[in-house]
Amino acid sequence: MIIKRDYYLQKLIRRRENGMVKVIIGLRRSGKSFLLFNLYHDYLISTGVKEEQIIGIALDDIHYTQYRDVSKLNTFIRAKLENSSQMYYVFIDEVQYALKRNEMDNTVTTELYDMLNGLMRLKNTDIYVTGSNSRMLSNDVLTSFRGRGDTVEIWPLSFKEFYDFTGGDKEDAYEQYALFGGLPGVLRYSEPEDKVGYLQNLFTEIYFKDIIERYRIALPDVLEQITDALSSSIGSLTNANRLANALSSARQTNVNSNTVSSYLGYLCDSFLFSCVKRYDVKGKRYFSYPSKYYCVDLGLRNARLNFRQQEESHMMENIIFNNLISRGFAVDVGVVTANVKGDDQKVRQSNLEIDFIINKGMKKYYIQSTLRMDSPDKQQQEQRPLLEVDDFFRKIIISKTKMKPWVNEKGVITIGLMDFLLDESALDAL
Repeated sequence: MIIKRDYYLQKLIRRRENGMVKVIIGLRRSGKSFLLFNLYHDYLISTGVKEEQIIGIALDDIHYTQYRDVSKLNTFIRAKLENSSQMYYVFIDEVQYALKRNEMDNTVTTELYDMLNGLMRLKNTDIYVTGSNSRMLSNDVLTSFRGRGDTVEIWPLSFKEFYDFTGGDKEDAYEQYALFGGLPGVLRYSEPEDKVGYLQNLFTEIYFKDIIERYRIALPDVLEQITDALSSSIGSLTNANRLANALSSARQTNVNSNTVSSYLGYLCDSFLFSCVKRYDVKGKRYFSYPSKYYCVDLGLRNARLNFRQQEESHMMENIIFNNLISRGFAVDVGVVTANVKGDDQKVRQSNLEIDFIINKGMKKYYIQSTLRMDSPDKQQQEQRPLLEVDDFFRKIIISKTKMKPWVNEKGVITIGLMDFLLDESALDAL
């Protein structure tokens, strides 16, 4: 089963032999290993690189467990490339297995980073590592690799990648994608019950075990309850205090908000959820809390809830968010203050929400997500926050409509969901 990941493959190709450690991060089972050990490997071979010039080590494979010891890993690699003028490409998969923690303060030691920095001083070495934890890799990469780390973040399949592989009717493909998500492994199965079993097993046998072991979780049941709460309320505002109070009430015992805050961080660092902050558009500042949380993969979210909650509007919003992130946009939730007339005809200030404010380079867009725009009242409701923003960046509504993109007299652009998901230039249409 070959699923093309051309967007990520091109990122690696552009970084080839750039003198930096390429760090590929993302959720486990999202395709990091396949990208590196299959797609990029085959690309290198196609350019004339010989098989023996590629050194591959998968630290989550029992065959390579001895190389979780950094000194043994260093000896193994150097024995293959020293005293040679050929360029060698070193692939280390799931590198977090070789990271060690300081027993005193629970921080990550620099032993692995120092070893990789040492290898980079050799002129015939191009290094690529993958990892499934953002805090242990991406957040520290610039300092730990002394400015010689280059991060590539990979996500589960976008709908376009999913549809390019499956083909068929677009609407049917979208329903399958919204239900079972975009983890490549799901596509190995044809029967729904097999897909469900695969997704549920990932939580119990991989994701939770990883987090519990890595962070020495004292309350694994609280971790699971937080996961359930976030899955049940994707795209809703929440914070650690609110979750702690809800859990304390349900458990009939106190749950510390600091514990909840730490567990939220672990879930995000392990790429199961994304935390999105709220941004005051007019005040030009971020709110400390509450924030929104989105699932990195809807199939995992649905499996966690036993496929009980299928709120189409929230799921569509989550899919749009994941698509924007996977395209490299920085994403915030927007808040704009406006004067709103109440039922009593009195005018009061109110905070209106813009689903997403996105940025990439010099580009900036304001986006609303809605299932339909089938009445004047609904149109006014979705446009109101956008029209309160006093700048000239694009204001866009993404709707589950089959109509072609159009722009109204107020300059607000409406794009169909399929156009947005399948055409990366759709945001710049019209």
